[in-house]
Order: sequence, then C-alpha cells, then structure tokens
Amino acid sequence: MRINDYLIKLIEIIKEMEEVDFFVGNNKLTTTEFRLLREILIEEERGEKIISSELARRLGITRSAISQLVSKLEERNIVERVASATDKKIAYVCFTDYALRLFDEQCKVSNEIMNRVVQKMGEEKLDALIAGYNEFAMALSDARKEVEEA
Repeated sequence: MRINDYLIKLIEIIKEMEEVDFFVGNNKLTTTEFRLLREILIEEERGEKIISSELARRLGITRSAISQLVSKLEERNIVERVASATDKKIAYVCFTDYALRLFDEQCKVSNEIMNRVVQKMGEEKLDALIAGYNEFAMALSDARKEVEEA
C-alpha cells in the first residue's frame, strides 16, 4: 500500500470505530450518554458529586454540549441537577433511580454483546487487536512529535 492509501484507510477505520454501538433496546443510551452516566456513578461510588464542567473535561466535549446533553437526559428522567447547599452557583449532575436501572440494563446488554464478540473472534485475536492499536497509537504519537519538532 502507498502512504496515502494507509492514511485514507486508517481515517475510514477511525470513523467506523466512532460509530461502534454496543447498546440495543428501546431505551438505549448513546455512547456519550453512557460515558456521562459512568462518570456520575464513579463519583457517587466515592461518595462525591460531579458538576457539568468536570463532566465536560472528562468526556472531552464542550461545556455547552454537556449542558445540552444533561438537559436532554433530564427530560428523559435519567439525571437531575441538584443545587449545592453551600454555593448557589454550583449544580451537581446526579442519577435518578430510573438511571441506575437503565445503566445496569445497558451494562448487561453491552457485556453480553462483547461476550459474543469474544466468542466469535477469540481472546487471542482481541488481545492482538488491542496490542496492535496501542502500538499504532504510540507510533503515531512519536511520529507527530518528530514532525512537530522538525
């Protein structure tokens, strides 16, 4: 393959990987919604609460996008904004009871899908895929730094 062919093929793979969907069902969450709920759950398990700006940082999206996402999830009774008792400028994003059930359901479904993928491909091939990706990511990072420094 020529260098340009590699570039085009890798861009296509990245685009396809962004659209990978491990969720099915009527109430399914998007990958971003699932990631947002996971971050809230991590904090709740620590006995903490999380604000929108921290969710934006962790998910790598803008505060505006998080605000829209949280509003959408509030409409679906999945999260709620809870005002801070000590600072009126702060609102925490928290799970509703419905969100816990939905999140658990989505975890079970996505784990079942992944289990079937492992059965079809085998652990060895998946481990090789992940190792190959990690090697690619490292090589890409190194190459970018080299070109940037040149």
